[in-house]
Amino acid sequence: MKPISIYIHIPFCERKCFYCDFNSYGGKKELIQPYLEALLREIDLYEEELRNYEVKTIFFGGGTPSLLTGEQMTSLMNRLIKRFHIGKNPEITMEMNPGTVTYDQLKKYYNAGVNRLSIGLQACQDHLLEKLGRIHNYQQFLQNLKAAQEVGFDNINVDLMFALPGQKIEDWKVSLREITNLGIQHISAYSLIWEEDTPFYDWNVEGKLKELDEELELNMYHEAINFLQQEGYQHYEISNFSKPGYQCQHNLTYWHNQSYLGLGAGAHSYRLSKRYNNEGDVSTYIKILSEGKLPIVDIINNSREDEISETMFLGLRLMEGILIKDFQERFGVSPLEIYGGVFEKLIKEGLITIDDKRIQLTATGIDLSNLVFQEMLL
Repeated sequence: MKPISIYIHIPFCERKCFYCDFNSYGGKKELIQPYLEALLREIDLYEEELRNYEVKTIFFGGGTPSLLTGEQMTSLMNRLIKRFHIGKNPEITMEMNPGTVTYDQLKKYYNAGVNRLSIGLQACQDHLLEKLGRIHNYQQFLQNLKAAQEVGFDNINVDLMFALPGQKIEDWKVSLREITNLGIQHISAYSLIWEEDTPFYDWNVEGKLKELDEELELNMYHEAINFLQQEGYQHYEISNFSKPGYQCQHNLTYWHNQSYLGLGAGAHSYRLSKRYNNEGDVSTYIKILSEGKLPIVDIINNSREDEISETMFLGLRLMEGILIKDFQERFGVSPLEIYGGVFEKLIKEGLITIDDKRIQLTATGIDLSNLVFQEMLL
């Protein structure tokens, strides 16, 4: 059977954060149950299409999936198990926001089959959380983490953000130190991106908020790499760090440019050289599925050049880089034949290294990764 991963989007939030441009909505909780029923219908509609696939990972993202009750999560998991071939020991991740769960809720998620949590903490300082528009404080995170560990969750990611307005390097060091002291298995460390159509972007344009100095942002990133490696975390992807054996298998599907199915409003899929996405508006998504149709709105048929380009710039995000043998098996040609002159230029600029097995970013290449990725576009 062919391997596939499944992403399920839960677009509801207590309140939208000030920096967030994801397909998510605050204050629409009355739509959660009808949305869940639409999701179940969408799962049913894919049963035949996925007959020859084995699901190796499932990821509930958002929004805030932890707004679902334990019973709602159980009904989703039961339907997935009923309709699809779920692999042995699958990684099943649920994103969770502090302040939205109880011990009993976590127990029901765990009993339903969720075995990995991704907790959106972002910072350990309450004044920074407030500035971001987060609904929780650090104490609530600690309480929820303790409950999750007591329930039995032993594969937990914590999201942290740096380059926040008003954040000092010492704040960042404290956050890194606090989280590693808690024995967390996986840490995602992202810099703040000022996305259009967010309050943060508007406030920046209006001069109410100021972006952090680029040099300070880079220092924070290097601090994370150096500190987390000292603490025994493997820096395995540009923004991700894990204890040995705890890499996020679902995200590795994306970075290896492998097949995944996206379910839910606005979810994206990649399969059979096609990229496609669902209707993003929740009410419209529900309506389309109530009519027994799939809510797909855009389909892009990838060319061979698209497939090669995407495999290169996604794979170079990984510290292991592009394995030349794997690339050759997939495309029937060595990447050295396709990108010979480009690679020579990038090596001279100190951005990549190549040996007989792999192509990797250098430390400078990681800092300037977007420049390298642009060169991968055929």
